[in-house]
Amino acid sequence: MTQHSSTHEAGWRFDNSYIRLSDLFYARQEPTPVRSPKLVLLNEPLAASLGLNPEVLRSPVSTEVLAGNRLPQGAEPLAQSYAGHQFGYFTMLGDGRAILLGEQLTPTGERVDIQLKGPGRTPYSRTGDGRAALGPMLREYIISEAMHALGIPTTRSLAVTTTGQPVHRETELPGAVLTRVAASHIRVGTFQFAAKWGSVEELRALADYTVERHDPEAATADNRYLALLHGVVERQASLLAKWQLVGFVHGVMNTDNMTLSGETIDYGPCAFMDTYDPMTVFSSIDRQGRYAYGNQPAIAAWNLARLAESLLPLLHEDQEQAVQAAERAIAQFAGLYQRNWLSGMRAKLGLFNEEADDQALVDELLALMQKTRADYTNTFRALTLGTLEETSLSGTAELTPWLERWRARLGRQVENAAASQKLMQASNPAVIPRNHRVEAALEAAEQHGDYSVLERLLAALRQPYAYVPEQAEYAEQPERSERPYRTYCGT
Repeated sequence: MTQHSSTHEAGWRFDNSYIRLSDLFYARQEPTPVRSPKLVLLNEPLAASLGLNPEVLRSPVSTEVLAGNRLPQGAEPLAQSYAGHQFGYFTMLGDGRAILLGEQLTPTGERVDIQLKGPGRTPYSRTGDGRAALGPMLREYIISEAMHALGIPTTRSLAVTTTGQPVHRETELPGAVLTRVAASHIRVGTFQFAAKWGSVEELRALADYTVERHDPEAATADNRYLALLHGVVERQASLLAKWQLVGFVHGVMNTDNMTLSGETIDYGPCAFMDTYDPMTVFSSIDRQGRYAYGNQPAIAAWNLARLAESLLPLLHEDQEQAVQAAERAIAQFAGLYQRNWLSGMRAKLGLFNEEADDQALVDELLALMQKTRADYTNTFRALTLGTLEETSLSGTAELTPWLERWRARLGRQVENAAASQKLMQASNPAVIPRNHRVEAALEAAEQHGDYSVLERLLAALRQPYAYVPEQAEYAEQPERSERPYRTYCGT
């Protein structure tokens, strides 16, 4: 496949550093052309921030690039190798249906990965076809952009292109390619792969590369690799708290789905919780609830322990001291997570300062929400608007004494009621990508080629803290159903 000179007009500015690592970490692989590509979604604000020209990206030549039929100038396509614990079991993996085109240098000096998801087979595809169906790619576009608007670190979606040819799963589905943007695709599983199949020198090279890309301040630390581990622990503690605060359920927290950059990655069977329940599971394959909403922080700590194990040869030449250093680093996660989460919960309740009983105040509210099967997002939205009487909490014996304690707590801080409400509005989204709304948008696009439902949903999600009338219909809860909502990986 040749590079096309006119793609330079789009603004591609590649400088590909990952490919300068040992070829242990990747296989050079070009995308497989598709029959008749058509651009169906383009994230114009993201494109502009990357230094790309949205108008040129809508051209036929750029559509060919976004579908994998042409290479942009400067691209050096590759599929990354990695391993991972999938539901607790270790296996070799790799990019079976993703190809990294290269690293775009943005106008602000950032370096980001540009990856095609669904562009054909790679050496890591095993028995897969390397393709992706339209529905899951649209889902990733919706959820990742919603997460970005919520202020949660995430990979982003630049474009979705249909391929004009079907993919065969349980049924025949329309094919598509997603263009994903990430700080990097370096995962816990990348380090697991290096530790298992690489030399210590290759493991060190990967760690040095990751330090340079994500933790440059660690380069001057007494032990840069320990500093890297601490940095990842801190980022993941912050990320997991943000997930929990908005009721996000990732669904498949395998170690290959945890990045060292601290971004959310791989929106397979993900969904947002409606009814508050710590044991909420959406994924059709998570039959034991390993990745349930309430288990996510503990699973993150487990994954980080696997990263620490991979780094042991670099942490100290003495094995025992290396293990002790790793254990101390991982032990910090629980406290960091708890501080981040409780700080976020205080903001959701309009609290600016700290008191010893704040944890109990939060726990009592959550217990009441679980008891009454309250909607997670709408309960905090109603608390912000002063309309709790419209929620399932109304009329319960526990609500009045809780409200009295909360109002007394608000009265013990310097900030006035208006400041508290402003803080609550900035911390409690009025809208999330409700599962029934996402499904309606996907059905209209997949079955009828109608993207207007999806576009309206995206518009409502772009400012989740706006609290404007136009968002009201997207805050509505789904009708009660005896059948639990289920999501699928979309592979």
